[in-house]
Amino acid sequence: MAEPLIRFENVRKAFGEKVVLDGVSLDIPQNAITAIIGKSGTGKSVLVKHAIGLLKPDAGEIFFQGQPYSRMSRAQLGEVKRRLSYMFQNNALFDSLSVFENIELPLRERGEGTPKERAARVLEVCEQLDIASAIDQYPKALSGGMQKRVALARALVTRPEVIFFDEPTTGLDPLRKNTVLTMIAQYHARLGFTAVIITHDVPDIFFVAQAVRILDGGHVIFAGTPLELEAQAQPSLRPYLDGQGILTEELTGLGNRPAFIAQTQEVQEQPDMWLVTIRLHGLREIRDYRGQVAAFSCLQEAAHALQKSPLGKRGVFRVGPESLACLTHAPRATEEDLVRQVALILGACPTASTLGTLSGRRRLTFVAAAAPLRADTHPLVQIHNALTTARGISS
Repeated sequence: MAEPLIRFENVRKAFGEKVVLDGVSLDIPQNAITAIIGKSGTGKSVLVKHAIGLLKPDAGEIFFQGQPYSRMSRAQLGEVKRRLSYMFQNNALFDSLSVFENIELPLRERGEGTPKERAARVLEVCEQLDIASAIDQYPKALSGGMQKRVALARALVTRPEVIFFDEPTTGLDPLRKNTVLTMIAQYHARLGFTAVIITHDVPDIFFVAQAVRILDGGHVIFAGTPLELEAQAQPSLRPYLDGQGILTEELTGLGNRPAFIAQTQEVQEQPDMWLVTIRLHGLREIRDYRGQVAAFSCLQEAAHALQKSPLGKRGVFRVGPESLACLTHAPRATEEDLVRQVALILGACPTASTLGTLSGRRRLTFVAAAAPLRADTHPLVQIHNALTTARGISS
């Protein structure tokens, strides 16, 4: 296994009585984009400031390419710092300097290049971040988003081996946020530097990061790849994967997939339990063509209608982007009876009969299935099997 570029080993840091890092151990792989994620106040920025030598740990050790910081001479530590760059969360721009002078400053401090070469480097990064038009202005005259891009340009201008980005997209609109993340990914692909991004932008960051480290309560609660994170089942990690889904569940009153599985396990031995599954066929198209709010209104209306019905007595659960499920006790029911109930309940939703896709030719339809709950088959497998042969119900 390759030696990590930076490694934390049982690092502890406290400010007064407040312990921020409590025995943190993690590694930052070389030539990769690593995302450090966590709620506000969990020590992400403090961790990065240790990595670049701005803070010293109270206990534990930090290694750079296998060499501990604590045993480096002043000259050695200075050489490491020259290989690093940092973009501060609050931008840290100098109001008395123009945009050009702020970005050029690291090059001048290092004595790199002639004035003409420095100017060419500054102009290059300004054009890439779409701030060339502001090159002669001063930070106070710029918007918060523009200041963020100036700070980002200053971090990139030295072409460092390692760049630490402290919340690089905070305060940016969605288009600028995408531009910044794309720029980081493209620079990384072109130059092969190591990037460490502190961010709250979940799940956007998973599209550009190769490694993820999650901090919570002063500890690392996950270290792995985005794919490995997505495969995790721990409830504590779900907010980092599906924040929008959690909001949807809370606003609609729906249960989530783990809760559905847990309830299924509780009642699977009871007789006359039925699993009713509904797929809102066309919801994804509405989301794509009409927008998130239109799709949410359809889901919300369907969920509330089911919750008010006898079918939803034990709760309604979101088991997929378009799929709902519920468990119902129905001693003398048949599949036809339960599917007919779904048709009556959801067919009466006003949204279902008025909201179509962009073309206006297709409308939201409900695909429903019902089957006795089985104790010998995983509930998600039963849902898949049921929906494979489900009956379509025209809205």
